[in-house]
Amino acid sequence: MIILHADTNHPILMKKLEEAGHNNIEGYHQSREEILQNQHLYDGIVIRSRFKIDREFLEAAPNLKFIARVGAGLESIDVHYAEEGGIRLFSAPEGNRNAVGEHALGMLLSLFNKLNKADREVREGLWHREENRGVELDGKTVGIIGYGNMGKAFAKKLRGFEVEVIFYDIKHGIGDENATQVGYDEFFERVDVVSLHTPWTEETNQMINKEFISKFKKPFWFINTARGKSVVTADLVEALKEGKILGAGLDVLEYEKSSFESLFSNKKNVSISAADPIPEALRELMFMPHTLLSPHVAGWTVESHEGLATVIANKIIAEFGDVSEK
Repeated sequence: MIILHADTNHPILMKKLEEAGHNNIEGYHQSREEILQNQHLYDGIVIRSRFKIDREFLEAAPNLKFIARVGAGLESIDVHYAEEGGIRLFSAPEGNRNAVGEHALGMLLSLFNKLNKADREVREGLWHREENRGVELDGKTVGIIGYGNMGKAFAKKLRGFEVEVIFYDIKHGIGDENATQVGYDEFFERVDVVSLHTPWTEETNQMINKEFISKFKKPFWFINTARGKSVVTADLVEALKEGKILGAGLDVLEYEKSSFESLFSNKKNVSISAADPIPEALRELMFMPHTLLSPHVAGWTVESHEGLATVIANKIIAEFGDVSEK
């Protein structure tokens, strides 16, 4: 097959496909429009998040047999239209789930122990011990929303702590030795920590809002390594101010560009100086001492870079064969 690579990835991806007898075409520097002009030439496309693969794109690709996204989700692809056309879709949540689980745990422990705040203060010559007194994870109830690859990886990382792990998921009967499945009401009643591990869908869009937060019986800590658009930033900030949320670790933000490569579509807005037109809620969030932010890198480790590429290559070869043997 002739396979277009629209994004750069770990070289093992192209190597494995080449060894299996497939032809790789590098399209890293081609625009979406340039790729569209020649899309009829390709049997498959490998992409991360550089642009959306919508109906227009798919209609220009009559010979397309598969789309492979080197990442966990397929939200940048018109899944319904692709499947109607018999196009196989591949993603690779197995490739970076361990990285996401570790990042979520790291964020949680850092928030509990005020590590980032304490680090900044010591570097400024401040020695505030009482103000940086932490809390311990042991004895807490950790609640996971979404128990797929990422949620399960996070639950597994918690096995070394004396915590109870529960989760809510729309799928039933998926509990395991690492976490107990509970209903919505019980989840709101019991948790001390909420970690979000859902894909972006119409149902999860702006799911974490004022109404959702108000349902929790007690104040909680919040971790989001999933999708930024699942959280209403203004409502999160209000809950942090009111103490309904004790602290937030956010690897993703509502205002991210869809490619995940930058914070804003308009690059001049990336600065956080007073002169720039940043949404007020985001500005407040950035300067809150009990928040921890990272630039969508939870699944972005040295190991996952290779892992994602390997998973995708193996899935393509498993589906379409190793033609080098024929």
